[in-house]
Amino acid sequence: MVSTVTVSTITSIAALSLAGGIGVFATVLLIGLLTSKELLGASSGSRKKLLARSLNISIVPLLIGFAVIVGLKVAEILA
Repeated sequence: MVSTVTVSTITSIAALSLAGGIGVFATVLLIGLLTSKELLGASSGSRKKLLARSLNISIVPLLIGFAVIVGLKVAEILA
């Protein structure tokens, strides 16, 4: 019984730390992509503007994930 509780506790702690690391990585990636989009959009080349528009494919899902992360953190603080 004690070993089962210990194993499940260790697994839960490992999963939470992994989720936090993924959240930080996704946030940094989102900031980098948004910066790249702004810099490419301000340039004068047609290929660069096309690349800036195509970055939306990866920005939109990351924005949704960021909104979920922020929502969970706010709910955690309020609870």
